[in-house]
Amino acid sequence: MTTIPLTYPLTLGAILFGLVLYGALTQRNAIRILMCVELMLNAVNINLVAFAATLREAAAAGQIFALFVMTVAAAEVALALAIILILARRESHIDIERVHLLRW
Repeated sequence: MTTIPLTYPLTLGAILFGLVLYGALTQRNAIRILMCVELMLNAVNINLVAFAATLREAAAAGQIFALFVMTVAAAEVALALAIILILARRESHIDIERVHLLRW
């Protein structure tokens, strides 16, 4: 049985992270920025799982960190969507550049 070299998933994770970082920095829509942040976290998870599969002594640590990142991402999505919904109701838009203050 052949194994995949470590450089393949690390390259995939790095390319995905770079493309999504560019997308997050150039978008103006809050939902698109939120989606880009989620994809960035998934790129990090690819790297964590790749290291966990390669390094046998740290196999559990990489997978536990990936689960922790997914948990934090779920909490971040819930909070960000709540803020976006409040913004959409108050301002009738979700354009990041038009938002000056997030206060009640």
